Amino acid sequence: MRVLIADDHSLFRDGIGSLLEAAGFEVVGGAGNGQEAVEAAARLRPDLVLMDINMPVMNGLEAVRQIKQQLPDTRVVMLTVSDDDRALVDAIKAGATGYLLKDLNASEFLTMLEGVQRGESAMQRQTMSRLLDNLSNFNRPRAGEPELTTRETELLQLVARGLSNKAIAQQLSISTNTVKYHMKGILQKLGVQNRAEAVARAMRSGLIQTDPG
Repeated sequence: MRVLIADDHSLFRDGIGSLLEAAGFEVVGGAGNGQEAVEAAARLRPDLVLMDINMPVMNGLEAVRQIKQQLPDTRVVMLTVSDDDRALVDAIKAGATGYLLKDLNASEFLTMLEGVQRGESAMQRQTMSRLLDNLSNFNRPRAGEPELTTRETELLQLVARGLSNKAIAQQLSISTNTVKYHMKGILQKLGVQNRAEAVARAMRSGLIQTDPG
């Protein structure tokens, strides 16, 4: 996976870059602010951008929006010290695939990124719970909202609980390929690009329960 790192602290970029390269990722570049991140992404076309939120010139949230507009297939994971609920919700709405805090240990961080390679969201369970809590006041489905099958609803509820594809497959006694097949259908029905967006959209529409269990 080709990775671009956007953070205004060069020492942090270098440290994360070394960690990723040692784990087999290809670090294709770095950026010190949001504008540089947008320009570098357009030039380098990475598979993944690790994006800080609080940066000069252009913040990370606006950079995510612009990158996703230009490169919808590029995945963006926020890697930040900001534990603010508003930033979390705004990042997912902007198209971020995940939201990780910088105090995450190296092993869990790399595990999360490996999940992104498999099409999963990079988000710890407590962060996912906070996201769902912030969406819990939306109304039930309105006319014209997409409809999910019972299996799709069941599967998406497990995604909301933070389960990986493998764990979902075990829970539902199906193969991981079947999980991926259902997830593809869910994303198409909801008109979103990743699992985190799917959960957020389903919560807003009342398609899944507000309590992740």
